[in-house]
Amino acid sequence: MTAPRARLSIAAPIPDRSALRGRLALTSLSLAALLAGCGQSSTTPTGPAGGMPPAEVGVVTVTPGDVGLLTELPGRLEASRLAQVRAQATGILKQRLFREGSDVKAGQTLFAIDASPYQATFESAQASLAKAEANLMQASAQAERYKPLIEAKAISQQEYVSAQAASKQAEADVAIGKAAVQTARINLNYATVSAPIAGRIGRALVTEGALVSQVEATQLAVIQQIDPMYVNFTQSATEVIKLKAGLANGQYKQAGKGAAIVSIILEDGSTYARTGRLLFTDLTVDATSGQVTLRAEVPNPDKTLLPGMYVRVKLAQAQVNAAILLPQQAVTRGVQGDTVMVVGADNHLTPRPIKLGSAQDNKWVVLDGLKAGDQVMVDGFQKLPRGKPGNPIIVKPVPWQAQGSQPAAASAAAPAAPTASAPASAASSAAR
Repeated sequence: MTAPRARLSIAAPIPDRSALRGRLALTSLSLAALLAGCGQSSTTPTGPAGGMPPAEVGVVTVTPGDVGLLTELPGRLEASRLAQVRAQATGILKQRLFREGSDVKAGQTLFAIDASPYQATFESAQASLAKAEANLMQASAQAERYKPLIEAKAISQQEYVSAQAASKQAEADVAIGKAAVQTARINLNYATVSAPIAGRIGRALVTEGALVSQVEATQLAVIQQIDPMYVNFTQSATEVIKLKAGLANGQYKQAGKGAAIVSIILEDGSTYARTGRLLFTDLTVDATSGQVTLRAEVPNPDKTLLPGMYVRVKLAQAQVNAAILLPQQAVTRGVQGDTVMVVGADNHLTPRPIKLGSAQDNKWVVLDGLKAGDQVMVDGFQKLPRGKPGNPIIVKPVPWQAQGSQPAAASAAAPAAPTASAPASAASSAAR
């Protein structure tokens, strides 16, 4: 009978109870810290993830002041003076005495018409005048001789009266002769066509050898005075009524001397270097368009402006008290109204509704909703984090610089210190 085999058993080591308790305590602390972190993130203001510093945004500081209401209206340029040079004598055009497209002076000779018929008429009139003057001399001498004879009753009264009448008739013939000479001289001068005004002359409308006529008043050329220039433009009668109502209730104030100053915007969008002045505003409203006509005068010494050009006119008709100019990119427009983003003293970003006026040079005139010292966000919208609704957004405001302007001063561009509400990791990251 075989002896039973002995069973070998290895007992597992009993774990140390103190080490087990340490692991459980460490796990509990980690879980508590995680829960605390989650609770804190739900109440912390929205900012960039990963401990990054607040987004840097460009802001402008609100400074109210008197802002002119600039009205921009379409208009057309027109020569201040225009003269059509026409023929006042009938004949063959002999010569053109100017260069087309040049500047001419008043009285300068432009054309020469065949003057031989008018020269002959003038000389004939002079001869008739000489004959009349000779008859007057003879009649006057005879009347003088009859004067002592009638006193001595050597001649009849009838003969004396006839002598006196002949003398008077001779005087009338002389007057007629002088008028005929003057008329012939005028017609002779008309054969030489002169510039009625100073200005720039266009192309010749007739050539040498053409027959021109004073009956049809053949047009020979056109002279335009383009320094200064007139710009004619129109404004809606409704806008004029609203402007007068705003001036009456105190919303606007009269622009003073600035109301007479206008700026010209050319077709390419550039601003003409010289300003003009308003000449008049028509008192009659056009029945077909409901527009009021205005005219301004603009200096044009360089001959840059030409008649017929389409321009836009900026006219300062009134001023708004305590108004604000904001870049248009700072304003969000919607069906619910216009708003801007304002950076508060704690660097929290808050939307604010505003009331807008007219637009001026890529800027809006803000009539209400902002006060002096407010910092309005202009640039950096794409940098804002996507937070939960209702959570405030913290930003880092820096002075905004328009494209092409000079850089801001060092003090304005210096980084802002981290706020107390910002995470400590963000502050340390900014320090690094």
